Amino acid sequence: MKRIVFSILAIASFASCSKNPITGRNQLTLFSESEIQSMALQEYQSFLTQNKVVSASASKDAEMVRRVGQRISKAVTDYYTEKGLGNELAGYKWEYNLVDSKEVNAWCMPGGKIVVYTGLLPITQNEAALAVVMGHEVTHALAKHGNERMSQGMVQQLGGVALSVALANKPAATQELFMGAYGLGSQYGAILPFSRANELEADKFGLFFCAMAGYNPQEAIPLWERMAAASGGNRPPEFASTHPAEATRIERLKQLMPEALKYYKPVGK
Repeated sequence: MKRIVFSILAIASFASCSKNPITGRNQLTLFSESEIQSMALQEYQSFLTQNKVVSASASKDAEMVRRVGQRISKAVTDYYTEKGLGNELAGYKWEYNLVDSKEVNAWCMPGGKIVVYTGLLPITQNEAALAVVMGHEVTHALAKHGNERMSQGMVQQLGGVALSVALANKPAATQELFMGAYGLGSQYGAILPFSRANELEADKFGLFFCAMAGYNPQEAIPLWERMAAASGGNRPPEFASTHPAEATRIERLKQLMPEALKYYKPVGK
């Protein structure tokens, strides 16, 4: 059985590999960006109706989330435009919401739908650290990491059928795969882990986008030290549950810092 699954995965990988224009890495993407964005929008809107969204007009924290999101999305747009890749952001209509939840989590869906949970803020503690997290999550969307791991899950669990076929024949299983791929809560089943390559890419470009947006990328180090402290040596916070060990991540971030600082220009200077 394992050989059959491996063979199917190998065939699908050969037929559906694409090179991400930013990371330069080949990845398995069975679904078009428009398909993923359409499904993402439906699930995002459903999520907002089922959770308590904090109003930016009534909350300084929600306004901070919106401000950070606007600055990072502008940095992303400028970067892609400078690279001649503006068409890669087709369909992106950025939104930024703070949701009232004790869960330590944040995510960004394809199409630029960003959600931060209030449970994350006691760990980020400041705007620059929040920018590090949001830059990281935005990179996951831009680098099509969710598409990649959903594609892998689709091949392994549903045989690599087209998304429209999977939705028609096994809607519950397809939704669970989508939720797991984009980290929308443990109630949908185990979250599919990002690969080491995914995480390194999200750390790298997330740090760069944070710096381009005018936030000090060096805040990433104390942020992950606080993440480590929050885990208490046991199970890490939900946000970090599928990520590399904090010590490993901190070491990688230190290696990336000199390059990230080249992009850093404080706002107003």
